[in-house]
Amino acid sequence: MNRALWLCLLAACGGSSSGGADGSGASDGGGNGDGSAAHDGGGGGDGGNAAARSIIVIPFENKSDAQIFGNTTDAPYINSLLTATAARATNMQDELPAAPSEPHYIWMEAGTNALGDHTFSGDGDPTATNSTNSTAHLVTQLTAAGRTWTSYQEDITTGACPIASSGVFAAKHDPMVFFQDVVGSPPSASNAGCGAHHKAIGDFAADLQAGTIPNYAFVTPNLCHDMHGDLTCPSLVLTAANITAGDTWLSTNLPPMIAYSHTHDTVIILVWDEGDSTNKVPLLVIGDQVKGGTTSNIAYTHSSMLRTVEELLGVPVLPAASTATNLGAMFQPGYLP
Repeated sequence: MNRALWLCLLAACGGSSSGGADGSGASDGGGNGDGSAAHDGGGGGDGGNAAARSIIVIPFENKSDAQIFGNTTDAPYINSLLTATAARATNMQDELPAAPSEPHYIWMEAGTNALGDHTFSGDGDPTATNSTNSTAHLVTQLTAAGRTWTSYQEDITTGACPIASSGVFAAKHDPMVFFQDVVGSPPSASNAGCGAHHKAIGDFAADLQAGTIPNYAFVTPNLCHDMHGDLTCPSLVLTAANITAGDTWLSTNLPPMIAYSHTHDTVIILVWDEGDSTNKVPLLVIGDQVKGGTTSNIAYTHSSMLRTVEELLGVPVLPAASTATNLGAMFQPGYLP
């Protein structure tokens, strides 16, 4: 039995549903016709297809859309994607403009940085007091639905639970390690379940080659490659230098993912956490079912990305993300359930 069929049976797949906005604002029958929230937030997604689908999220750091889009000097590769390969959002809002990285990454995972027992506001490593016992987050939903997930982090050791920042690896850019149902209570570097879901980025290339990437892959470049401009990489503190470093990293690592997407049902999302005073950050979506070369000026947030991942992978939309507009306008009609 092939992997897709096995996963489908495991998840008790059902029929697909239609709907979603098209890129021109028209609807194929399930959307609102204006490119806004095309779904009611309660759906579980596209059953059978969702079980075999993969979503790859690659987060970058601290750049506004004006610093990336159109900047062919410092980001030539990213801008080359805009002509035909990627759909881009031109009104992606930073919902936490005064907050540092970590709350943004928690938001990508849970749709909020304020969980019942803890509000994330700083950039500290996971500890007993800087973690949450909430189970209302994406990867726990995926596990419950029989979907697979892995956090691929540059400069970690495969199989270890990376709760401690080290060198150019920053735990604050790995949202899963702040949830105690993933890392234990208190968070532990030896937690076996956490280790089983964490791999070095080098293993992602191998998994692509083998055709074994999970349903959800969160792929984080290190501080020298994520456009952060951190003092850890002093030669990259200048904006132009760290943008180019991230663009070059992407030019090496993204093409195999795009090639994979041509033979597998795969969506790739490039997202940034923080921007500038405009509160607008870049977001690009890539895949054979994406309207490449198009733009969407609909107001999105990181909750929009989370909701879209949930809908594409066939799990219920978290209440914290249920009022967000999904990214349906960036896909071909009918692909987003």
